[in-house]
Amino acid sequence: MFARITHYKMKKSSIEAATALIEELKPQIMAMPGMHQFLNTMNDDGSGCVISVNESREIADKNAEKTAALWGTFADHLESQPKPEGFDVIGNWSA
Repeated sequence: MFARITHYKMKKSSIEAATALIEELKPQIMAMPGMHQFLNTMNDDGSGCVISVNESREIADKNAEKTAALWGTFADHLESQPKPEGFDVIGNWSA
């Protein structure tokens, strides 16, 4: 498995609108090939990160165009460009 961790910063004035938009986009996000899990976090100042767990790096990389288009819908809400990083998953536990 592979995890893509993307740090972002929303404009503080856009937090509510961005949160509503992410809910609208849930079906598209979860329908991406290889998607196992999606976690979005955000602090009161608009800083946050998205952690997506995917079947493999190859599949996640093939989703790059779709992912960029989804981030594009947040263009008016973002303070700066998201910064994605990728990692091989060595543990994925939940209680």
